[in-house]
Amino acid sequence: MPFLNMNSSKLNLLLNTVNTYLRLNSDVKQTILKKYFKENFTLFWNTTSSNTRYFHSSLKAAQVQKDGVTVLPSPQEVTTILRKNEFNKEFTTGSIKCYDSNQLASNDPIEDTRCEAQCRMTSGLIMGVFDGHGGPACAQVISKRLVDYIAAALLPIETLHKYIQQDPREALVDTFNNRVEILQELKILYERSFRQYLAELANLPHEGYNVPTALEQAIIKIDQDLSKEAVEPYKLNQVINPQTLSVALSGAVACVTHVDGPNLHIANVGDCNAVLGILTEDKEWIAKKITKEHNSENFDELKRIWNEHPDNERKTVIRRDRLLGELAPLRSLGDYRYKWPIEILMKVAVPLIGPKAIPANYHTPPYLTAKPDLYYHRLSTRDKFLILASDGLWDMMTPLQAVKLVGEHMKGKVFFNPLKLPRKNIQLGDINELLLHRKESLKSKPKDRNAATHLIRHAIGGTEYGVDHSRLAHLLSLSPDVSRMFRDDITVTVMYFDSEFLRQCPA
Repeated sequence: MPFLNMNSSKLNLLLNTVNTYLRLNSDVKQTILKKYFKENFTLFWNTTSSNTRYFHSSLKAAQVQKDGVTVLPSPQEVTTILRKNEFNKEFTTGSIKCYDSNQLASNDPIEDTRCEAQCRMTSGLIMGVFDGHGGPACAQVISKRLVDYIAAALLPIETLHKYIQQDPREALVDTFNNRVEILQELKILYERSFRQYLAELANLPHEGYNVPTALEQAIIKIDQDLSKEAVEPYKLNQVINPQTLSVALSGAVACVTHVDGPNLHIANVGDCNAVLGILTEDKEWIAKKITKEHNSENFDELKRIWNEHPDNERKTVIRRDRLLGELAPLRSLGDYRYKWPIEILMKVAVPLIGPKAIPANYHTPPYLTAKPDLYYHRLSTRDKFLILASDGLWDMMTPLQAVKLVGEHMKGKVFFNPLKLPRKNIQLGDINELLLHRKESLKSKPKDRNAATHLIRHAIGGTEYGVDHSRLAHLLSLSPDVSRMFRDDITVTVMYFDSEFLRQCPA
């Protein structure tokens, strides 16, 4: 068996991993077996693999040794870890009342990013979740730049021409919770690419305000720009910039939504997902999974890839449920190791990262596309919220479980607010009944005000009987090499819709 050839450190790591694995409930065990042991067996048996998406570990160990005994973080310390990156934003107009977001790292540094922005020259909110692999570079750059590309593509032609002539140009979007900062030299390069994109938009035929077209154009164009910015110096006989090359060679999947009044548009590339929480007339929660993953479990996606390559590559283009035996998502931005011609890879990528830059059986590129699937949903009063999340969440719970958790959170979080009497001159007996009802209802008050944190807490520590602190503390305190075997980075955004606003929208 393969583990008999391990050295002692690897064997100890495996034993520690198995010991932690045995603590988990059956549902989580099945998820780990399916996704991490099946797909990532090379973590132990092929440590030279070129695919780093699932092999890059992260979270700093929180457990400490005291008198030779391992001490796990306390409930307060666990909560501090979980709430470190949470964010909330409220709105006074439009169909979105507010949103909650949070992230929990497993990789170090975290490879997930997210973006939220309000369009300034058109109406609508743009929100996205980006799951990086092979490092955080691609996901970070996309999260900073994509909102501007989308906002520009949404501009009416007259407004676009005026905007191009501005000097300096005003911002197209107001961003929230913007924590990623790009280096100055890259800002100059990205600004030049964006100006070229604006010029191209001005020469394209415009059919008016078309959100699906804008989303697709922006995603495809920014992916093309990542390639151009990395390869252009080579074509001009200049020194290749290792920063732009690292962005192009790493990758990211993306789930981006644009909400304008009752109109919800979603563009999806890869295996992040958007799930709608719907409340029926019978007060039952329904989870409507809007997106569909681009991975080996999507047979239509497998057929698409097989049809794009010769029949003699059928056994090599998808191996071990991965593209060319390496990449789990079958669509992504960046990842130009699977898109460039072999001559470009030889001249640009191999000098930097060696022969492994060219995947095995690389005969008829491109093998990968950034073209998104597009979805539309008209919001109704029954639509209460939308969950955008990276696959780190969906690996740990089903869409229905997530929707029910957010639905329960909606009901319970009202108790974070002080009690307000429903009317003046209320009788003491009525106040007593109100207080008794509130006391009983306080049992459902969630531990976290932020719904994204609430989901992450239950994803990591949830059991059939609620959250198990010892499990939660243990999984949050695993050493970096072990942590990644149990979960991915998790990024969650929960958008709440204004039912009264949607009720007043014309049919």
